[in-house]
Amino acid sequence: MIEYFVPGASTYAGDIDFLFDMITVIVGFWFVMVLAVMTYFMVRFRRKEGVRAAYISGDPHSQKKWTHYPHYSVIALDVVIIVFTVMVWVDVKQTLPQAEDKIRVVGQQWSWFFIHSGPDGKLDTEDDISTVNDLHVKKDTVYHFELESRDVLHNFSVPAFRLRQDTIPGRTITGWFEPNKTGIYDIQCAEICGYGHGIMGATIVVHEDQQSYDAAMESIRNRTYESDYQKRLQKMTVSTASNSESFTDKLLSSF
Repeated sequence: MIEYFVPGASTYAGDIDFLFDMITVIVGFWFVMVLAVMTYFMVRFRRKEGVRAAYISGDPHSQKKWTHYPHYSVIALDVVIIVFTVMVWVDVKQTLPQAEDKIRVVGQQWSWFFIHSGPDGKLDTEDDISTVNDLHVKKDTVYHFELESRDVLHNFSVPAFRLRQDTIPGRTITGWFEPNKTGIYDIQCAEICGYGHGIMGATIVVHEDQQSYDAAMESIRNRTYESDYQKRLQKMTVSTASNSESFTDKLLSSF
């Protein structure tokens, strides 16, 4: 269901969405069932004139079974959730497929610093390319990222990839993703990291092919690249200002 609000753009986004859907359906089923039973009991056994209330202890087995059976069912479904959760966790967090390219992501108050590997596909070499708040990747390419923090706890969150990972000062955390849809997607900090936390955003651009990616990298080297993050900020600013003016006009016209 979440994919209708935030489209998935990575190979394991569908697995994460499946977990959300499964948990929502299971929990929702028991929620509706409990409400239905409670409503039925309130109506069926409501206070009536001339009918005395009966004290039910719940000790006899014939009465206990009505709590035991649902309890066993809930436990069984909990086991199902745990099994699928562990499977997805192992696939996403503990299994690193062979890397086709590497990037370094550094969080700092209050921006994201990215280092793209050059043509050699290795970090910390002369052909590395650095950007601030703009990350560029290629579609259908497996990336390993090295996640670091220069100051406090941050959280590297790419909602379209269903990716969230804390950054911890003094540690380098390795993870992976494989984009499978082109486009420009939001990067967020999902860990409160100070008074500038709300503006700590960035964008990730998924290029269709190597040619598009190389063109972007070349423009960054030549300092002619127009930041996609800044473009999005400008659009948001214009949209917010337009909505604000529209609201003000409507408010004034009502007097």
